[in-house]
Amino acid sequence: MSRFFSEKRKNLIPYTPGEQPKDIKYIKLNTNESPFAPSDKAIEYASEASKSLNLYPDPECKILTEKCAKMLGVDYDEVLMTNGSDEILNFAFMAYCDKDHPAYFPDITYGFYSVFANINNVPYKEIPLNKDFTINVNDYIGINKTIFIANPNAPTGIALCKDEIEKILTSNPDNIVVIDEAYVDFGSESCVPLIKKYDNLLVTQTFSKSRSMAGARLGFGVANKKIIQDLNTIKYSTNPYNINKMTMAAGIGVLEDESYTQKNIKTIIETREFTKNELKKLGFDFPDSAANFIFAKHNKISGEKIYLSLKEKGILVRHFNKEEIKDFNRITIGTKEEMETLISTLKLILEE
Repeated sequence: MSRFFSEKRKNLIPYTPGEQPKDIKYIKLNTNESPFAPSDKAIEYASEASKSLNLYPDPECKILTEKCAKMLGVDYDEVLMTNGSDEILNFAFMAYCDKDHPAYFPDITYGFYSVFANINNVPYKEIPLNKDFTINVNDYIGINKTIFIANPNAPTGIALCKDEIEKILTSNPDNIVVIDEAYVDFGSESCVPLIKKYDNLLVTQTFSKSRSMAGARLGFGVANKKIIQDLNTIKYSTNPYNINKMTMAAGIGVLEDESYTQKNIKTIIETREFTKNELKKLGFDFPDSAANFIFAKHNKISGEKIYLSLKEKGILVRHFNKEEIKDFNRITIGTKEEMETLISTLKLILEE
């Protein structure tokens, strides 16, 4: 780093994105992207929007917000569109965390939470998961802190039920509880309806996973209108034009083609269950995932060796070095053909 880098940032450890190597053509099962392209309507709308890139986009994202609110069954002023769900999460750290309101979240979860805390100078505590990687709800009851929970959790894929989240909400009435639902469409129950009941709930979601728009960067937050007003204050104090024209248009196209999204979700879930069964036959163990990935380990071969062997053979999965999970790899669900290739490749590795 340069000699000009701020002293307050010198110990910052940035988030590490999943690998995006270009040396060969890989089967990418490492970053939880959809294996399917965006809908034709999304591509058509984005292409049309590209013709007016000389003009600023609508800072209110009015049409997109209206369509998203209608899809969710909430009011227009209960939704805020953002540059990926990472942005709305960062807004939440900026708006609701400080030295008097520290952030609490699981010790094994989305790696950006600790980065957001550090860059915003927010004290935080990582709460250990149970031995089976489940979240112990009792650890969050009445703690009176700002809480961040990914549901389903990443990288484990395990989901809490809505009743368990309500226990957390009701026991921390004076603190914001953020439920990060990046993977909710693949098998868990959304907490969006609860925003009408709890004024301390913020739900975040993304277009990156089930809606095939990881490369476009589009997410949103859902909460009561006063919370959305808070977050808009942060938005308009940092980046008013946070959604570019092409992304905004593509998002509208996606929401107008919900049947395409639902068809892809169904296919991914079916492929996930197929992959679970095949991995079990090969001696892998994993939590029961409600996401578009499987968090798996083998009883006889280390997670690192499997990761490196797969990469050598042209398949990328996500490996973590953290002690508690170093024997696991997170495997994104790709197409049926890609998962069949994964299984056949794993068989070869296990025979070596």
